[in-house]
Amino acid sequence: MAMSGGVDSSVAAGLLVEDGHEVVGATMKLWGGASDSGCCSAADVRDARRVCDQLGVEHHVFNFTTEFTASVVDPYVADHAAGRTPNPCVECNRHLKFGALLERAARLGFAAVATGHHARVERSPGTGRPRLRRGADVAKDQSYVLAALTSAELDRVLLPVGALTKAEVRAFAERRGLATAAKPDSQDVCFVASRAPGGGPSSGRRSFLEDRMELHPGRVLDAATGESLGEVPAVELVTVGQRRGLPAGGGRRRFAVAIDTAARTVVVGDEYDLLAGEVVLSARTWVGDPLPVGARCTVQASAHGRPVAATSLADRVRFDRPSRRVAPGQLVACYLGDEVVGSGVAC
Repeated sequence: MAMSGGVDSSVAAGLLVEDGHEVVGATMKLWGGASDSGCCSAADVRDARRVCDQLGVEHHVFNFTTEFTASVVDPYVADHAAGRTPNPCVECNRHLKFGALLERAARLGFAAVATGHHARVERSPGTGRPRLRRGADVAKDQSYVLAALTSAELDRVLLPVGALTKAEVRAFAERRGLATAAKPDSQDVCFVASRAPGGGPSSGRRSFLEDRMELHPGRVLDAATGESLGEVPAVELVTVGQRRGLPAGGGRRRFAVAIDTAARTVVVGDEYDLLAGEVVLSARTWVGDPLPVGARCTVQASAHGRPVAATSLADRVRFDRPSRRVAPGQLVACYLGDEVVGSGVAC
């Protein structure tokens, strides 16, 4: 049982114990640096251990800091340097929770790895193939961040809280007296502080990145006229769709619609300029069989984004109607109803 120290994984462990499974708790040590916003702290390890003690199961800590840096932190920095918007939680799930931890569990003789994600793994009638579906609590659904997983990985995964609402999770934790019953959910990127010492909101990301790469000021250009509207202090910190921190130009609301870190420019436009008819995808993955070209689906481009009707093509998805442009680097999850069928990364 992957124990993050939060209430969801605590309840998942409790449910497995009640169902008669032989459970061992494992907390992954992923990040050794400073952070104030995520799930990688010493306090989280203590909370996971306390819950395991309450449930009467063993608890272990696995050190995956080297793998985490190579698979999550370094690509996060590289994406910012290239003007892309990284998705570290997706990459952590892909490479760590359902990569390194699954491999470690198999070597140790465990049949499955369980997590506290709000999603469901169900079996297809007849074939028994695992299918990934949205969690029962729509507001807490986390199927998006698992969309890059394949059936081979899902075949050894249990998601015990996926059929519960968050209120039901809290109620179970309170009923069992678990130490994490009232613990708030973790937020933001676990290895980046929300603010730097003495800095304002979001200053932590800048501080984290400028310790690892050179940041450059960039010119801001109008999408319609090419006119220079001013500068941003760090072009590498701007993301497609961003509005804050950009010169307005004519007093209108402007949004970043394109970023070129090599040329050190940010192109801004009106909200209309953010619309796109399709998104080209790389690194496509499928839970089961690939969708045939021309298949209808819905797509979601952020953890809590609005699903958009689309058609799946060979290397892209085409929206039924122009939709907000997807920032390069973001995962695009493809659904049939509430079932995740695959994913790709926006180019």
